[in-house]
Amino acid sequence: MKRAHRMPFGAEVIDRGGVRFRLWAPAVESLALRLDAEDEQAMTATGAGWFELRHPRAGAGSRYQFRLPDGLLVPDPASRFNPDDVDACSEVIDPASFDWSDELWCGRPWEEAVIYEVHVGSFSAAGTFSGLAERLEYLAELGVSAIEIMPVADFSGRRNWGYDGVLPFAPDSTYGRPDDFKRLVDAAHQRGLMVLLDVVYNHFGPQGNYLHAYAPDFFNPRHVTPWGASINFDGPNSRTVRDFFIHNALYWLDEFHLDGLRLDAVHAISDDSSPDIVEELAAALRDGPGRERHVHLVLENDRNESHYLSRDAAGQARQASAQWNDDAHHTLHVLASGEVDGHYADYASDPLRMLSRCLSQGFAFQGEPSLLRNGQMRGEPSGHLPPAAFVNFLQNHDQVGNRAFGERLCHLIPPAALEALTSVLLLAPPIPLLFMGEEFAASQPFLFFCDFSAELADAVREGRRHEFAHFARFTDPAALALIPDPNAATTFGACVLDWSALGQDRHRIVLDLYRHLLSLRRRWIIPRLAGMGNGAPQSTVYSATALGVSWRLGDGSRLRLAANLGNSTADFPPLTGVRIFATGNLDDDALACGRLPPWSVAWSLESGARR
Repeated sequence: MKRAHRMPFGAEVIDRGGVRFRLWAPAVESLALRLDAEDEQAMTATGAGWFELRHPRAGAGSRYQFRLPDGLLVPDPASRFNPDDVDACSEVIDPASFDWSDELWCGRPWEEAVIYEVHVGSFSAAGTFSGLAERLEYLAELGVSAIEIMPVADFSGRRNWGYDGVLPFAPDSTYGRPDDFKRLVDAAHQRGLMVLLDVVYNHFGPQGNYLHAYAPDFFNPRHVTPWGASINFDGPNSRTVRDFFIHNALYWLDEFHLDGLRLDAVHAISDDSSPDIVEELAAALRDGPGRERHVHLVLENDRNESHYLSRDAAGQARQASAQWNDDAHHTLHVLASGEVDGHYADYASDPLRMLSRCLSQGFAFQGEPSLLRNGQMRGEPSGHLPPAAFVNFLQNHDQVGNRAFGERLCHLIPPAALEALTSVLLLAPPIPLLFMGEEFAASQPFLFFCDFSAELADAVREGRRHEFAHFARFTDPAALALIPDPNAATTFGACVLDWSALGQDRHRIVLDLYRHLLSLRRRWIIPRLAGMGNGAPQSTVYSATALGVSWRLGDGSRLRLAANLGNSTADFPPLTGVRIFATGNLDDDALACGRLPPWSVAWSLESGARR
């Protein structure tokens, strides 16, 4: 089976021979195509800033660049592949050359999602799509149902988290060729695994972006982002810019047969249009590939805007399937670690009550003032939404990697606390997300790393240290100087997972816990999530550390949680129903007498008629 996405941008192989090249360059009056470092031909201006050339001798594998009037050679911003990095030639790719074997794959309903977040470069020693593909069987046996891949859009240098991409259609060559990515997706689908991709539509990376030279209308100076110029979604000529990113989303879903996208930091997308770009993009996905198969859109949105997560009368997502729930992470982290620096300050005063709200209503902040944001009101009401509208996690690339030393949660809290929090994450109705290596308590950190050159490398290094200067542990300049240099190859190397650890008892014990909990979720929870609505939640805080939460599931049964997330024993009402899990420190006598020891969790299911 063949798959290709047709679009007005970039290079398209023509059936009868040759390639059609198109570039939107409204700031220049002339443009030339340079093919295979030899042939250079003027392109034809076709109006509204567009240039086009049909070249009969070009084909799959041809290398090309565009020459601007001042002589500057630039890659294709819609390049499907740049084998020699972002400053060099683009390569013509014929998507019809790849044979797919997953034609019967229609995706999976969102309620079945258990997400495993991966950075391709540090997941395996190979650091490639093929290296990830070698462990698909392991991931399926673990019990996850979706792989979420951190951004792969071509970035400058050999290593990067991916959020500095400048060629959004081109998988970075350090990970392999486009066909390698397609083979990974095809193989994942054969094992029942969805594949989601993280995409960045709020900015371009700081190195290797040439759009300012010929298409400055890609940016809107009226808006700013923390990372550079704002994408122009609402100014003059924004229609072409919007189409560029909508086609990018459809390209990944159509040509790479992905099951969904995660939109990075939509709170940093400035767009005063109606519909805004998130709404228009969601409609394009729903009315395009979403008409034939399950396609999911996940948001990262610091503003907690629940209107993007609304459901129709049948309970289906109108726009986004879910949002990453930082609130849930922050409350759990504060309870377990006691850390209240930085972004944890908003959760320091009463983390258990905020966790109770997250588990029963989605967001902790639903319009309340945020101390961290100088009293600004944050969030919208979310209690009407189903739990599956929220992706909860104990760790992800941000929450680990944005620590100065990239410590994982297993490096910060005792095993009993880790077991308790993990059971809350994996058995609660919201969609759980794991970060690669979490499931076996990987010893490797996940640090911030990149590979910039010259002054930018110095600026990133110093900026990283400045970011932590206000934390209590870094008031000493000597401590600040110990923060790893993001540009050093050793910083990246320290993050590569060591899979031989699976042979060690202390790692295998944690892996067994994750496998057991995910098998319980698959047996007891997932089959009952569809049709539950908001779950008619009931939540009670019994002490400073103990809470109980229950949800009515789609079959009418009621799922109950009893949790003591602290260091002292807590009184608790007897847990009713069939017990499906209890932490290793919780025995029958303790449950019968309603005494929960420190860091103990129990789950039960009480049958009932559907209402």
